[in-house]
Amino acid sequence: MTAVPTRSARTIGLAGTGVIGAGWAVRVLARGHDVIAWDPADGAESRLREAVERAWPSATRLGLFPGADPDRLGWADSAEEMAAASDWVQESAPEAESVKLPLLRRLAAAAAPDTVIASSSSGLLPSRLADGCRHSERIIIGHPFNPVYLLPLVEVVPGDATSPAVVDAAVAHYHDLVMHPLVVRNEIEGYLSDRLQEALWREVLHLVNDGVATTAELDDAITYGPGLRWAAMGTNLTFHLAGGEGGMGHMLRQFGPALKLPWTHLEAPELTPELVAAMESGCEAQAAGRSIAELEQLRDDCLLSVMRALRPSDIGAGRLVAEREARILEAGVTDEPWTPGAHVAAPLELYSTVVEPDWVDYNGHMTEAAFLTAFGWASDMLFRYLGIDEDYRAAGHSYYTAETHINYLREASLGEPLRVTTQVLGSDAKRLHIFHAMYRGHSDELLCTTEQMLLHVNTEAGRAVPALAGPAAAVAAITAAHAPMAAPPQAGRRMSIPAG
Repeated sequence: MTAVPTRSARTIGLAGTGVIGAGWAVRVLARGHDVIAWDPADGAESRLREAVERAWPSATRLGLFPGADPDRLGWADSAEEMAAASDWVQESAPEAESVKLPLLRRLAAAAAPDTVIASSSSGLLPSRLADGCRHSERIIIGHPFNPVYLLPLVEVVPGDATSPAVVDAAVAHYHDLVMHPLVVRNEIEGYLSDRLQEALWREVLHLVNDGVATTAELDDAITYGPGLRWAAMGTNLTFHLAGGEGGMGHMLRQFGPALKLPWTHLEAPELTPELVAAMESGCEAQAAGRSIAELEQLRDDCLLSVMRALRPSDIGAGRLVAEREARILEAGVTDEPWTPGAHVAAPLELYSTVVEPDWVDYNGHMTEAAFLTAFGWASDMLFRYLGIDEDYRAAGHSYYTAETHINYLREASLGEPLRVTTQVLGSDAKRLHIFHAMYRGHSDELLCTTEQMLLHVNTEAGRAVPALAGPAAAVAAITAAHAPMAAPPQAGRRMSIPAG
């Protein structure tokens, strides 16, 4: 079995469409793949489509790949029909062996022999789930975290029968969905993350049961303190810093004796009616009348803000946000790099996007700087078309912007589609004079324009030099192809107030 492809669209089958299954649907659709889903519950299809519609704005804010479309969600009449039509099957049935085992056997009997079948189980052993399945070597755990369409962690847990090639395929599959596949090397109930969460959860129940704190106070104890650290560094690296220059060794020598103190409980308390009532009333008070849908939207907004805040540091989920943006940009390249004799469109149309969440101000409109950011991505697409890629820049050559004139014509709002055309107004060995025009979606409604003079620079020497042969030939060909075009009315303008 070979690793899954990462560029071409695939069909992902989903068995079970509750909270987790619906989250998988949104994540896969946002990646630009097809989904075929099945669930035996009455009304499951309509509930799934409603869930996708609710979550789509959050998925859009995280970033959509080319081809991403909720209409690519299909429905099967049986588990067998879904499995037979899928390149990958993700099972998200209720967390019970009595439900999962017979379902996985049905899926394995209907799916092609090389189709991986992953279970979203949060703690069951994959070796037990694979028992009796046809081609049991392709059964594996892919345990996600809610909301699946935003949180990138997925625990990949192989069983005794799982082949190494399937583990590799699972890592490739989840990486294709821009997730962080964490391979659990030892098959263990509860895996890794849920065991850590379970320890905290047990202590929460004890503290409420003993009347020490309310649910709101305990949540505050996390959100205002360690939770902020965990998003970037987790527990171990955080405690490593707590040891100062001595690191984890000093921390354990200094604070380790406290582990012998009876601060915490290992076993959960009995879930008495009184404890259940205290947990329910506490959480209802925290919700303050807000619906589950409202709280889900608040959670998504906060998660997106935290993940995007981590992006410049290239750490944790922020690293995957940056990777997602880069891969979306790469996937949006519709034109191959210029080659001698190739037809050159006039103007070029190399970049399209949607208005990103961090591109808007408090009015919900795209900021001045964001227009320039979008034009910067359009220039990057032009560079790639010219043959200027990472290798070219690594060798010490690139175009730098020397001058920019920008004209703002109309507003653009969050999530609106944008497309940019590019016209080369002139060039020589060292200079490239370009004009970008931004339109609303596929319409001819002009939103903004920018005229730029670029210099080809030797980055090591810090001075302008002629472009290398490949990009130079591409620039000359595009300049010639665009020469018959009329100059845009905004080009060459200068700002002034006529004398009265």
